[in-house]
Amino acid sequence: MKTLPKAVYPGSFDPLHNGHLDVIERISGMFDEVTVTVFVNASKTALFSADERTAMVKAATEHIPNLHVDQSQDLLVRYVRQIGARVIVRGLRAVLDFDYEFQFALMNKRMAPDIDTLFILTSEHYSYLSSTIVKELASYGADVADLVPPACQRRLIEKFGVGKRLERDGE
Repeated sequence: MKTLPKAVYPGSFDPLHNGHLDVIERISGMFDEVTVTVFVNASKTALFSADERTAMVKAATEHIPNLHVDQSQDLLVRYVRQIGARVIVRGLRAVLDFDYEFQFALMNKRMAPDIDTLFILTSEHYSYLSSTIVKELASYGADVADLVPPACQRRLIEKFGVGKRLERDGE
């Protein structure tokens, strides 16, 4: 299978979860080089700083040889051009994601016709997962070990305290 040269997988990754990691691992086999970029959005209040998020992504992806982790506050298409990529990868969980992402992809295409957006579906068993859900569960002390890579779980525990597995059915 022919691989493509270089792609960017942008996101806030606040925090990175296993759905993100699933997409990253899969696209790393499609491209010669993948850059996962932690974007800083001034209009959003993040739980973790950009440096913390970048460190978590690096720790969770150190097993992927053709992957680089970066962070940016720049306009996405400008950033993509600056690093020499031509493809933006966006993960989709559901139809609602597509509507939102499609609008951005069209605007990016308008601003940068030479840059394409590739939509990739997350694996079905991660289709419900979002950073918002992970943060909410962790804030209540729920065990999120099955939802995030170990480095992210450690950071969530530091932020919210020790997570405990929820008792099921009154056990």
